[in-house]
Amino acid sequence: MVEVGYLLPTRDQDVLGEHDLGRLVAQARRAEEAGLDSVWAGDSPVTRPRADPLLLLAAVAEATERVALGTAVLLPALRHPILLAHQLATLDRLSDGRVIAGMGGGFPNPATEAQFAAVGIGFARRIGRMEESIEAMRRLWSGDAVSFAGEHFAFEDVRLAPPPSRPGGPPIWLTGSGETAVRRVARIADGWLPYPPEAATYAKEREAVGKATPALYATLCLDDDPEKARRRLRTSIERYYNAPLEFVASIQAMFAGTAQDAADWLNGYVEAGARHLVIRLATDDHDAGLEEFADRVLPMMKGDQ
Repeated sequence: MVEVGYLLPTRDQDVLGEHDLGRLVAQARRAEEAGLDSVWAGDSPVTRPRADPLLLLAAVAEATERVALGTAVLLPALRHPILLAHQLATLDRLSDGRVIAGMGGGFPNPATEAQFAAVGIGFARRIGRMEESIEAMRRLWSGDAVSFAGEHFAFEDVRLAPPPSRPGGPPIWLTGSGETAVRRVARIADGWLPYPPEAATYAKEREAVGKATPALYATLCLDDDPEKARRRLRTSIERYYNAPLEFVASIQAMFAGTAQDAADWLNGYVEAGARHLVIRLATDDHDAGLEEFADRVLPMMKGDQ
């Protein structure tokens, strides 16, 4: 069985000069009503400004009952693990154990480096900080007073309340492709949330992530006219990332075309082992885009066609 999630368009809304967070919460409710399994929010306070993912998901937790609430993806290296563990535990308690903590180190480019510099954190140390944060947070989620001593963080006899709804805290899914990243997933993560452009690459790396839940982050642009879809994808991606489509497409999984072809493309990743798909829609009208995806693509992913 494959689960399918929807990325709330927090970045897209900011790019268009819109800041109605209630609209995002309403979209989360519609995603749940439409039969999707999860709702996600991205994190990039400076590089690609948008609403804070954890505060937004707290509102979504109160507005929904069933869908998982994920971060795609959170940058733990920007935060102290005590504060982040406290936020995630509170959100997990508020949502009755529905949180998935998707995390990443931050893609190496000048804009991301500038984001780390803006908050006074060395970019070169981000992976070590992320790994230490994960270890520290898992200790803190025990509900007991714990201590930690690492290269980047150290604290003694800290107890957080409330503890997460689930023993051990929310599952942590890590992004990343390539040998080093995949080994990290197998070593410390509960899930894997990459975005390789080719299903064959996904299949090869999937074998190395061990017991981690295999997921996929993918961008879709739907239109019955594939050429029109490609033009719309270019506009959306270049506005979102401030980079050429060709460059972003060489790194990330993305598709432009008909609903049938999109479902076939996504099913290629399912055949390669993906079990949870996180879908970002490249569109200017996200309300209509969500309805179109739910009506025309989701049934083909769920075997309801």
